[in-house]
Amino acid sequence: MHPSNFAHWSLSTARDLTLEAARDASNARKSSTRMLPSGQLKKLLDSRSERDVLEGLRRVVTMSYRQPPSQTLPFFSHVIKNIASPSLPIKKLVYIYLLQHAEHEPDTALLSINTIQKSLTDSNPQLRALALRVMSGIRVPVISQIVSLAIKRGVGDMSPYVRRAAALAIPKCYRLDPSTEPQLLEYLSTLLGDKQYFVTGAAVAAFLEVCPNRLDLIHPHYRSLIRKLVDMDEWGQLATLRLMMSYSRKCFPRRTKKIKKTTTNPNPNARSKGTKGFYDTESESEESEDQEMEDLVVLDPDLELLLKACQSLLQSRNSAVVIAVARTYLYLGTPDYLSLAIGPLISLLRSPGDVQHIALYNIVQVCLSHPEPFVKYYTHFLVRSTDSPHIWRLKLELLTLIFPHAPPRLQSLILAELSHFSHSGSLDPGLVKEAVRAIGRCSQTTNPKTSARCLRLLLAHIGSADMHLVAESLEVIRHLIQRDPENHRTTVVRLAKHLDAATSPQARASIVWLVGEFAGLDPENNIAADVLRILVKGFADEAEPAKLQIVLLAAKVYVHHLNANPPPEPVRAPSPKPSPSLLENYEEQGGFRDTHLDSVSPPQPTPSQTQDKPHPIEALWNYIILLTRYDTSYDLRDRARVYKALLSTPTSTQLASLLLLAPKPVPQTPSPSETRKGYALGSASLVIGDEGGVGGLKGYEDLPPWVKEGHEPDPALREEGASGAASTYEAAKSLSAAERLDAASRAAPPERTVSPGRSLDGLGSGSGAGEAKEKEKTLDEWLAEEEESEDETDEEKETEEEEESSEYETESEDEGEGDRLVK
Repeated sequence: MHPSNFAHWSLSTARDLTLEAARDASNARKSSTRMLPSGQLKKLLDSRSERDVLEGLRRVVTMSYRQPPSQTLPFFSHVIKNIASPSLPIKKLVYIYLLQHAEHEPDTALLSINTIQKSLTDSNPQLRALALRVMSGIRVPVISQIVSLAIKRGVGDMSPYVRRAAALAIPKCYRLDPSTEPQLLEYLSTLLGDKQYFVTGAAVAAFLEVCPNRLDLIHPHYRSLIRKLVDMDEWGQLATLRLMMSYSRKCFPRRTKKIKKTTTNPNPNARSKGTKGFYDTESESEESEDQEMEDLVVLDPDLELLLKACQSLLQSRNSAVVIAVARTYLYLGTPDYLSLAIGPLISLLRSPGDVQHIALYNIVQVCLSHPEPFVKYYTHFLVRSTDSPHIWRLKLELLTLIFPHAPPRLQSLILAELSHFSHSGSLDPGLVKEAVRAIGRCSQTTNPKTSARCLRLLLAHIGSADMHLVAESLEVIRHLIQRDPENHRTTVVRLAKHLDAATSPQARASIVWLVGEFAGLDPENNIAADVLRILVKGFADEAEPAKLQIVLLAAKVYVHHLNANPPPEPVRAPSPKPSPSLLENYEEQGGFRDTHLDSVSPPQPTPSQTQDKPHPIEALWNYIILLTRYDTSYDLRDRARVYKALLSTPTSTQLASLLLLAPKPVPQTPSPSETRKGYALGSASLVIGDEGGVGGLKGYEDLPPWVKEGHEPDPALREEGASGAASTYEAAKSLSAAERLDAASRAAPPERTVSPGRSLDGLGSGSGAGEAKEKEKTLDEWLAEEEESEDETDEEKETEEEEESSEYETESEDEGEGDRLVK
């Protein structure tokens, strides 16, 4: 055949084979998704062909994920028959089916236990690990002891994969039967000291689920766990960091020491700190007065070992590990260590949207307490056009958090950014509101120039056509004026001039309230009465929120008028003299006269008769009351009726002043994430917030408090191999007999097996060391004991000698621990 013809034939053959293979694959895919009758499925499962059995198992497992268990339970016995198959793919599918349906058919599932136990001795470590995993996953309480024995065999297996499976099976066995805890703790203690790092990570995860408070199991393995931390997988690293967080706060007290602050001397001609005066006491007193002291955190060597080991994890590809390291530095380390984690945290903002959202919450949490390190990363917090609302809200919050600590140039840039978003009417209205609120939070700085600039930006929004923008700006301006009303007297006048341009009811109501609240600070330039006179003309056309504030303004103006012009006290008529008796009148004057006319005083003119017209403010008040009397709003009529009743009686003017003119509390506008500040970094409750409940989501655990100094466990417990009888024996063997006797005499009484300052897990219980000392005997007590001993019989003496010998033996056994503590 010609070579060209052969090449053409080979290409056509290959094309036909490819098309045929693709057709077969598509048919197989369609046949695998197409439902088969139950009879045909059972026939496939009972077939002697390995291919048919594998096809039937694939279909049944697919059905178990798509349909409820009641649809696939009829095939249980047919599937279990294939558990003894030598094919590994068939065994895996049978195990998957068994894990899903063992609870519904416990009696039938027990038939497969013997076959699974045989797989525990298979030569393939992957099959042994899979068998252990399946046996622990069968949730049938009857086999709890069998599972415990299988875990014991897995703990001693030569393959690390099997030991890892044994570590992961411990929590499952504990949930199956909690009475197996003593056995499981022995296995767990062995696995925690395993030399393979991925076995240790699984053991730590099992420890956190079974017995997170048994820190005595962690003491001898603490340093080895830290050394293996870098080599663990991501999930093992997360579990270990979570364990070390609890362990460190319960075992390492927070120690601080006082140091002098290093301050620069502004006067170069002044005497340096190192030189002394003519008298030493003079220089020392001057130095103590000039220099302030600050607290410096002193880290435990073992804690510092943990912090240094975490530094390499900041380069992890897993974002959860980076956040866990930042959490460790935040709650255990110093600001120097925390600054190392700021850059890796910022790098998480280049992740996908969901990871970026979680990272921003954690960055905000760190920034609330340590905002200075984030200033140089301000470009990452600028809002982009592609950011979703939950992203740009957190970015604006970060800009306001770093604003007080930024240099003036950066503050100008941040304000320009916020001003741009507050003016952009085509953007999301929520973004405009958040930008205005952010400007208000930036204005809380102590720099008066910055506050004045923020106020000018907000005042520029009052003439805007966007009612929501005007209302939000006035709300922020009101907060600014309430914080410092003395310096914002002209601001209130400027706001009153914008009443004609303000069309929003909420905006007009805010301006009227500000005029009534702060226009009376300067009585000589009080514009409240003139504003009220203008507003009364269009009272009928105002909205209800504005009407309520106009009535309140009228009440305040009238109260100021009453306080400045108190009403005159009514003139009391002189008390009439006692009328003389008829006989005295007749005797003195020689006849009777009308005594009633003499006692009546002449009429006094009333204040209304002395004035032709009422005062203009009083006329305005009466006019407002008359207008509100026929208003359609129930709330407005009731409120006007209350004010009228309160101000109609002259004796209640003081009470009205107390109610209407009392100083209002200064409003605070904290950062929106202040409510989440109590949640731990890296927790789900930090992201959910108060929506998950008052105390966070179910299962949330707060950070444990720092152990008090003097109650921490002995650092010697963290020595590798320090726990156990061997180390006690080695410590005692290096001492002489005399030293042993001295140590035994200083030791606690033999009946106390636990030191009063320590608990079972090595933590302090709060009792002092002075309580452990035995009370010394006096001379009279010694003599009384000698007299009693002479009266004892020989049999009692023998008993006493036996007790003394046993006591000496007990003291010799305990001397090792005492010598170790002395050493």
